Amino acid sequence: MSYPDPRYFGERGEISADFRPASAAPDFTAAGTSYHYLSTTVSTSGEYGLYRVDMGPEFGGPSTHFHKAMSESFFVLSGTMRLYDGSRWIDATAGDYLYVPVGGLHAFRNESGEPASMLMLFAPGAPREDYFEGVTELAGLREEERAEFFVRHDSFFV
Repeated sequence: MSYPDPRYFGERGEISADFRPASAAPDFTAAGTSYHYLSTTVSTSGEYGLYRVDMGPEFGGPSTHFHKAMSESFFVLSGTMRLYDGSRWIDATAGDYLYVPVGGLHAFRNESGEPASMLMLFAPGAPREDYFEGVTELAGLREEERAEFFVRHDSFFV
């Protein structure tokens, strides 16, 4: 294994970092879940997307699915999150991590009755903000529109 080819060719570096304090308000909240758009596909030029997801104590999370274009990783920050690795459900707690390669079956949910928080990393980056915000409107869509929504957002449920 070697390092990737250089993509920056300057000699002195540049001031280009982006700091976001933990106290920043969530970018989107719906159904007891808050999403913090830490690094989006736009801000990373498509390299990855990193999101903090704070789930309330209400039961919630997607059923088993896979992605054809991106991997997904989960890092539990607090609480207990149920993670499905394609073969079993795991009660993950602070510091636990799950990597799901492209095509890997997975799911997650908060069944604990307590708040839980995790980081979700998608690589390469994809416009997941549109997914998080659009999924709340699925009930009002026709079946064909729901199916198109999931295909457009690289989410294939089994």
